[in-house]
Amino acid sequence: MKRAIQLTALAGVAALALAACAEAPEESGGDSSAAAAVEGFKPCIVSDQGGFDDKSFNQLSFEGAQKAADEFGVELTAVQSQTETDYQPNMESLVGQSCSPIVSVGFNLAAATTEAAEANPDTEFILVDETVDAENVKPLLYDTAQAAFLAGYLSAGYSEAGKVGTFGGAPIATVTIFMDGFKQGVEYYNEVKGTEVEVVGFEGGEKGSFTGKFEANETAKTTAQNILDQGVDVILPVGGPIYQSAIAAIQDSGKDVALIGADADLFETDPSTQDYVLTSILKGMDISTYESVSSAAKGEFDATPYIGTLENKGVGIAPLHNFEDKVDPALVEEVTALQEQIVAGDVTVDSYLDDQE
Repeated sequence: MKRAIQLTALAGVAALALAACAEAPEESGGDSSAAAAVEGFKPCIVSDQGGFDDKSFNQLSFEGAQKAADEFGVELTAVQSQTETDYQPNMESLVGQSCSPIVSVGFNLAAATTEAAEANPDTEFILVDETVDAENVKPLLYDTAQAAFLAGYLSAGYSEAGKVGTFGGAPIATVTIFMDGFKQGVEYYNEVKGTEVEVVGFEGGEKGSFTGKFEANETAKTTAQNILDQGVDVILPVGGPIYQSAIAAIQDSGKDVALIGADADLFETDPSTQDYVLTSILKGMDISTYESVSSAAKGEFDATPYIGTLENKGVGIAPLHNFEDKVDPALVEEVTALQEQIVAGDVTVDSYLDDQE
């Protein structure tokens, strides 16, 4: 029998992420309590654009790799990508330093990871948010559509305007999976309640509002403003730090608009968001990266894809925090029940990962 996961229990994903972030790095080399790693273990990580302090997917992946490195008493080598032209040279640099495993963070690094893996079959790679067919690459995937479905249902029930919005950094699968799940959740709310809550900013597939990059800049702010101007009172930005631009747009608007975070619990990772964050759609990238790097350290590297779901707590939604008193308790109960129904298979959430589960 599948175990039901309570809404409040999902805070465990964020709590573990915080624990990894809060721990002071241990000095490597002289720690007699560190676990013994296999010969050749040298963990390294390369970021996507946005860097390791993006309060999002890069940061969570880094924290997971760092925690594993600390436990095995070794140094984590990390390089950051500023632009897409950095992916291949950064990867080549880590291969040249005899790194193994190499964690590459994000869909955009798939090509560079594949090329490096084919040229270096004895090197182990861990690829976050994309899958490739190679015996030395472990894909870490997350069915965030399931968690976004819950956030969409919650947002539809919370909205007084009858309009909620979303926009993304780039029209790629790991971004649109959030937006699509969110849209499905709103549509399911409409089906159940007989309402007509509208989703602004995403029509499906690659049709929607995108900034083109994962940067908090004027383009992202303008994109958010355009959505706010259409009367939404809940907005979901998907793409690392672009949430910062959305908050700036909310502040300029003077309107009472709630924000849905993506990847990490923004209430915890970025306290400046606490007055705006209704909830966050969580991806346990820190946990899965930690476990994958630790397995490599033990000589147990396995290229079988990992897929995070509501059932295995690889995805979820964060607590309501400051919005707890602003949300109808009955709506919270409905979201909790809906999560149980998704886990049980009674409610279906469509995702591009369906054929891999």
